[in-house]
Amino acid sequence: MTVATPHHVAVLALAPVVAFDLSIPAQMLAGVGTGAGDAAYEVRTCTPDGSPVPTVNGYGVTPQGDLSLLEHADTVIVAGTRCPAVVEDGAVDPRVAEALRAARRHARLVSLCTGSFVLAAAGLLDGGRAATHWRYARQFRRLFPAVDLDTNPLFVADRGILTSAGGAAAIDLCLHLVREDHGSAVANRVARYNVVAPLRDGGQAQYVEHPVREDAGTSTAGARTLMTEHLDRRLSLGDLAAHCHMSVRTFTRRFRQETGLSPAAWLASARLERVRHLLESTELPVDDIAARTGLGSGTNLRQRMRDALDTTPSAYRRAFRSRQSTAVPSSSTISGGSASRGTPSIVVAGAAPAAPSREASTP
Repeated sequence: MTVATPHHVAVLALAPVVAFDLSIPAQMLAGVGTGAGDAAYEVRTCTPDGSPVPTVNGYGVTPQGDLSLLEHADTVIVAGTRCPAVVEDGAVDPRVAEALRAARRHARLVSLCTGSFVLAAAGLLDGGRAATHWRYARQFRRLFPAVDLDTNPLFVADRGILTSAGGAAAIDLCLHLVREDHGSAVANRVARYNVVAPLRDGGQAQYVEHPVREDAGTSTAGARTLMTEHLDRRLSLGDLAAHCHMSVRTFTRRFRQETGLSPAAWLASARLERVRHLLESTELPVDDIAARTGLGSGTNLRQRMRDALDTTPSAYRRAFRSRQSTAVPSSSTISGGSASRGTPSIVVAGAAPAAPSREASTP
């Protein structure tokens, strides 16, 4: 009998590590199981030399290994750090840089919050797009001018490397990993078990200092709900502004303040997310999906998917049907879930390659 071995995840902690970031991968991934009831992910924490590390929260963490864990990992996640050498000087331990560059050849690389400083210091983000916590954006740009830093999205996927914004964006990114590996249905159940949104709309702009006031009648949330419920309709800016009892100018400005995106960009993201859900969960023809999501034609849908995800509808459907049939949430840890109407604020600048799968034979 052939059984799938777990997808190995190594979480790298550099002192002082952000404890919240360090806890998220295991919390979000550990409950995913295979159809046979085995764990789909094995998550282990490591430090450069295997020694305990302090957290920014005042307590220490004992890892399960050293940098050698990166050699056998399918996914490497760098947790956020406040290490002065990294976030102030843009320097990283040469051993860490070498291990990460070696892991790049066989593993999916991920950073949470200021973990992007570590990847950038190792030269892995040069010439590409990345995200980090908005509060550290100016510092990041000063230290790493060769990186195209985008402070709007909750996370960015570029050339097989994924980087998240700060705080709870780590949850969004880890759910995205589950979605990429096993499909939306599994990711939605993981989110339900953890009592978090499967998909959040908007980007970091809504969380920076001096946020938009949420007085009654000043939010554009109603327009986002209207767009999501009627993706097949052509709603003008005038329609959306009138729905929120605003002028077009006020609506457009406030929408960007609240979500970090223009109404058109937000709608495009919502439509693409609905396309992905329908491809994963139905047998609808591509032309029908295009009509239901307001994309008009199958030709237009195919072009949108190629531009955003570097794949075709048929290839996407095959990949995710296969993944959903072999991995489900473990019934002992996760109970049912439902689809979300939200839309993530992400940037996908080239589809990440599928992480290597591992199988072992047993008698």
